[in-house]
Amino acid sequence: MTGATVDASPATARLWPAASPHLAWLRDRGMGASILVAALSSAFGAVLLSATGYIAAVLTANPYIGDSETLGFVLGIVSVIFLGIAIYVGAIVTANTFSTVVAGRTRRIALMRLVGASARSQRADVARQGLLVGVLGAMLGLLAGTGFSAACVAVAGTLLGVDGVSYSVVHGALLIPAAIVAATTWAAAWVGSRRVLSVTPLQALGGSVETAHDDLAHRKGRNAVAITLFALGALLLAAGIALGLLVPFGLIVAFFGGLLSFSGLVLGAAVFMPPVLRLVGRWFGRSAPARLAAENALRYPERSSRMAIGIVIGVTLITMFAVALETTKAVLTASAGGSLAPDLVTVLDTFVAIVTVLIGVSAVIAAVGLVNLLTLGIVQRRRELGLLRALGLSNAQVRRMVLAEAAHVTIAAVASGLVLGVAYGWAGAQSLLGSVRVSPDSPTGGLLVAPAMPWLTLLAVVLAAAALALIGAVVPTRLATRVAPVEALAAD
Repeated sequence: MTGATVDASPATARLWPAASPHLAWLRDRGMGASILVAALSSAFGAVLLSATGYIAAVLTANPYIGDSETLGFVLGIVSVIFLGIAIYVGAIVTANTFSTVVAGRTRRIALMRLVGASARSQRADVARQGLLVGVLGAMLGLLAGTGFSAACVAVAGTLLGVDGVSYSVVHGALLIPAAIVAATTWAAAWVGSRRVLSVTPLQALGGSVETAHDDLAHRKGRNAVAITLFALGALLLAAGIALGLLVPFGLIVAFFGGLLSFSGLVLGAAVFMPPVLRLVGRWFGRSAPARLAAENALRYPERSSRMAIGIVIGVTLITMFAVALETTKAVLTASAGGSLAPDLVTVLDTFVAIVTVLIGVSAVIAAVGLVNLLTLGIVQRRRELGLLRALGLSNAQVRRMVLAEAAHVTIAAVASGLVLGVAYGWAGAQSLLGSVRVSPDSPTGGLLVAPAMPWLTLLAVVLAAAALALIGAVVPTRLATRVAPVEALAAD
């Protein structure tokens, strides 16, 4: 299994011209993107640790602040939260990538089973590949993140006028996020390769196969866990909102409720995404490319859900923080009599911008996953695309179909993310601010907070998603029309 390749691009082949046969799988499509995801997560961790360490050094040098253990603790917690979010998104993207890669290797894995290889040995092989991908990406990200941090620290000293502050960017703590990323990538590859256990030798007669819609209904165990997590999370979320009407600590309960309910949605994405995809598909008209794109998304909902869920997570996170912070700003404005001090407004706006940038890293990781999975899907459907062209579809129609499919998944993911983000953002703000007295005459507690909508941020999210759909479809559309119909029909 490790000695073969799926469909390496010429550029990748030139990059690894003398690769060992045992490393030839690095040229498989999807592996480069997985290394990039691991590198982004590791670099983000290195930059976060360096940034918080440098800020702590600057504040410590300030005679008015000095050694503030509380401030250092808060900075550390913030770093852990945002790094955890990036690693969480990266793990989902990696697991989905390996699931798609394994689906494309179904025939090869079945052939190995036919000659005596066990399913467990094949899965262990995939897991070892995930470990190597994680280590390579983590080390590359560590080097890039450290170099970027060193440059930023050198510039920041001049811009902030704190040249006297000494801070060493290179330290052992930077290995922690790199190690976590490598281990998480290995674990994600192991989870994503669980399909190997169900491949039978008889499947050597077929090609790459994704799970069909009817098969998903028989996954009672996974669906039951997803429903249980979502229901338990929803109950905790409601309890946090109710508790928030009395004390601000309702946010803690709501946080765990949001985490559990959203994990349930992620686990059950192949169940809840198809209805959204079906609804969005009706907006694309009745032309042949539009109908084919809609049917492709619904025929194999697991593949479509893999492509969509990363974007759902990124949009949900950005929208959630934006709505929560905008709502907090609105409540503070009302409690201050209708206007806030300019300095406080500047601090809040700066904080919103910083949080958006930090969450944006996770959104970039999700975007890489969408483009990668869309490309893998086109590569694995070469015979299908060749048949469509043999039946009379022109290159232009095939390109429109691929673009419509990318737009279909992106619109469904963005719409789901916006709805979830507004809901979770409002729940967080309500559980925190429900007990705040808006005015001296108002009673304490029992306040229902209306969500404040950050329209500019939401517009930016929609525009970024539209650009992602267009950019992400460039490579797949070229791949879909590059191969002649006869050659595509002869592919495995």
